[in-house]
Amino acid sequence: MSLNDCNLQLATCNLQPVTCNLQLGTCNLLTSNIAIFATMLLQLPLHLRPRLILLLLMACSTLTAQTQKDTLPPGDATDVQEQLIEDVLANSEDDTDEFSFNGAFEILEDYRRRPLNLNKATYEELTELLLLSPIQVGQIMGYRDRMGSFLSPYELQVIPSMDLEAIRRLTPFVRVGNDLDDAKIPLSRMFAEGDRELYLRWQRRLETTRGYELGPEDGVTNYYLGSPDRLYVRFRQRYSNKMSFGITAEKDPGEAFFTANNNKRGFDYYSGHFYLADVNRTVKAVALGDFSVSFGQGLILYTGFGFGKSSQATNVARGGQVIRPYTSVNELSFMRGAATTLALGKNTELSLFASRRGRTANIVSITDSIDIDLEDLGITSLDLTGLNRTPSEVENRNSITQVNYGGSLRFRPTQRLHLGFNVLGTNLSRPLQLRDQPYNRFFFRGTDLVNAGIDYRYRLRNFTFFGEIAGSENTSENATADIGVAQIHGVMVGLDRFVDLSMVYRNYGVDYQALNARPFGETTGARNEEGLYFGLEVRPGQHWRVNAYYDLFRFPYLRFNIDAPSQGHEYRFRLTYWQKRKMETYLELRSETKGFGTDGDESIFTNLDPVVPRTRFQARLHFAYKIDNVWEWRSRFDAGFTEDPLNGRENGFMVYQDLHFRPRGPLSFSARMAFFDTDGFNVRFYEYENGLLYNAQVLPYYHQGTRAYLLVRYKGIRGLTLEGRIAQTFFTDGTTFDNSLEATGGPRRTDAGLQAIWRF
Repeated sequence: MSLNDCNLQLATCNLQPVTCNLQLGTCNLLTSNIAIFATMLLQLPLHLRPRLILLLLMACSTLTAQTQKDTLPPGDATDVQEQLIEDVLANSEDDTDEFSFNGAFEILEDYRRRPLNLNKATYEELTELLLLSPIQVGQIMGYRDRMGSFLSPYELQVIPSMDLEAIRRLTPFVRVGNDLDDAKIPLSRMFAEGDRELYLRWQRRLETTRGYELGPEDGVTNYYLGSPDRLYVRFRQRYSNKMSFGITAEKDPGEAFFTANNNKRGFDYYSGHFYLADVNRTVKAVALGDFSVSFGQGLILYTGFGFGKSSQATNVARGGQVIRPYTSVNELSFMRGAATTLALGKNTELSLFASRRGRTANIVSITDSIDIDLEDLGITSLDLTGLNRTPSEVENRNSITQVNYGGSLRFRPTQRLHLGFNVLGTNLSRPLQLRDQPYNRFFFRGTDLVNAGIDYRYRLRNFTFFGEIAGSENTSENATADIGVAQIHGVMVGLDRFVDLSMVYRNYGVDYQALNARPFGETTGARNEEGLYFGLEVRPGQHWRVNAYYDLFRFPYLRFNIDAPSQGHEYRFRLTYWQKRKMETYLELRSETKGFGTDGDESIFTNLDPVVPRTRFQARLHFAYKIDNVWEWRSRFDAGFTEDPLNGRENGFMVYQDLHFRPRGPLSFSARMAFFDTDGFNVRFYEYENGLLYNAQVLPYYHQGTRAYLLVRYKGIRGLTLEGRIAQTFFTDGTTFDNSLEATGGPRRTDAGLQAIWRF
């Protein structure tokens, strides 16, 4: 075998443990080809020879008993992201029946087709993969600083916090070496060779709900104007992470569709974007239309995918690129206008953006503002649902204009130090006039708000320090200071090859005001919270992993429905055992105690109710087993309770069985059967469900009943993927779906959906 035959796989090719054809039997450089290996060593520079020998030993140990069919199933790399999405909703205290994080999965899809160059990837690009913790990213960057570049992905095994499972998940999306994609690619070529996708999706709840049965003839003002169909259309063309453009349109259930009186334009939501990266040495990125912007740790602005406390206990720092194209259907977390990132020298970048778009808001009623001119009426709140189904919702649709503008100046004097100076301005066309309530005394009021702050990140050996300090120019007459302050500081450290540790301190002032903040914390909004978080990951053996965190927090002032200062704590412990490409099981214990408001009559204050501590505990046993290359079985058992002095203890459990059929042929499916029995909504278990592609769902299971779904996917036609899904929840305890306009009057709720994806 010659060097050409082996393609220098040990030194220069995209050597990936899960896809490379290199096997002991075909490239046995340590035995029958010792002479060839010696020749190659002599041809390499002296400083590379020890690395090549080490690399060979890693390759041989990894490839033992590996066969060509040991490729990575599409679902494996997204398991981490599925868990993160599940954690996001479970921590949000939001009873949302569908959670869409398209971008979290699409980034991986981009890099699956055109892998990210491990030797040129930035900290932000590695972070937004969501497959690496900031500790791992920092160690990869540090190794690259010392060694110059990776010769092969096999070298990831020398990164202290990278075990074989983490490497196996990462390698399909990264490469080493230079190729044509690293050169400056003409825009014409990107248009000609880009990946094009067309999505058509239909979803509907099969039972008729109360909102569709009512109308103006019934003497009511609250009813649905449109059909129960959810319609989604999207076209997108992209070339790796360098270019993307497309349009998205969606109609939510209940919204009118091409009706003269309520919605002449068809879809209720339209979105379009154009994004181009690395235009030249000066222009690093340009975004037109809809885009997302993220500053620092999220104290001022964060519209990307940001998670907080999760099963990845040491993954606590925000990251990702400042400007990204926006392709989701979330009608809130985006900017609309123009943005750019400019290189002002080798170590300095400036990102600027301006956005103007309509926002749905609740206008102050005339009866509350008798002496105010109609044009001067303010708003009592900004809508956070994006739904325009009823006459009142349509009336408030785009009732104000929100303008955002700002920039981020990022300075990297060394590879270890990052400094960011961020400014955000917000203007509302109508003043925000909150109704007087004790809990919102220090909230933002008025039309104009300015935020400014500094964020930092510094790597020192195995330590990564990060944080942000931000201020707001307060306009509320109740504010205790002219400037509200929020801050967060943390450190992530790889103690040794087997132990990682994270610590985060946060202090969000009571009168800090921000409309777009999404930092790490117990609650959203970056206000009225102080906390100290400890996260730990231990890898005690080759197949074992321990993740744990403890968070202590307090709220110095009142919160919504909590009429006194309160405090709490939370811990989570997970023990995981896995076998490569075969099995993964974990045991998890989780508990949270914090104050909640009651409706008692014991308060000595007018309109203030007592606050009592409530504890929520959950234990989980999860088991996933690959029967063979086609079948995978997953089983989960959740049990827990909620306890407080007023309601006593409420108990519950949930068990589900999943079966995934993923052959090499065109037809695949995923199915679930779940049983749950809880004493009510206070004991609920959030579970991730496989949905139509890029349509993630996380649902709370509570009361007594069953939940089942079937997802079928067909890829028998070149470039075309067809999907169908049906899911049903059935309450066996007589509970009915009786929630205002969504009431069905029965114990059953069935959802169906179809999707066609054409890639050309």
